[in-house]
Amino acid sequence: MTNKRNTIQRKVVHETLMRQKNHPTVEELHAEIQKDYPAISKTTVYRNLRILAQDGMVRQVMLLDGLERYEGQLAPHYHFKCRVCGEILDVEIPSLAYMEIFIKDRYGFLVESHDIVFHGICADCKLKLEGEECNE
Repeated sequence: MTNKRNTIQRKVVHETLMRQKNHPTVEELHAEIQKDYPAISKTTVYRNLRILAQDGMVRQVMLLDGLERYEGQLAPHYHFKCRVCGEILDVEIPSLAYMEIFIKDRYGFLVESHDIVFHGICADCKLKLEGEECNE
C-alpha cells in the first residue's frame, strides 16, 4: 500500500494533470506546475505521479516514443498519435476486453491490461495538409 498522506504537492500534481488535455510527460507537467509553483522539483512531480498511478488516481501511458506520459482519464480507452503534430488524442471506442479472455484461453496468460495506439494524421493536420494541396 502506498503512502496515503495527501500532501499539498500531490494535490497540485493531480489537479494540474486533470486540467491537461494532452498526455504530458513528467517534464511537460513539471514545466506547467512551475508556472505557479517555481520551487517544485521535477523529482517531486515524478514521485507524486508514481504514487497517484499506484493508487489508481491517474494512469501512466507508455507509447512507442519511450516517454512516460500520464493522464487523468481512467475509463478504458485507446489513443491516437498524429505523425504530423505529435498530438496524442483519446479514442473513445468500446474496450476490447474480450481479447484478454481470448489470450488467456489460447495461451494461458493472465493479461492485466492492454494499450492500443493508432498512428496517422489527426483531423486538424489533415485539413491543413489538404489546404496546402489546394493552394499549389
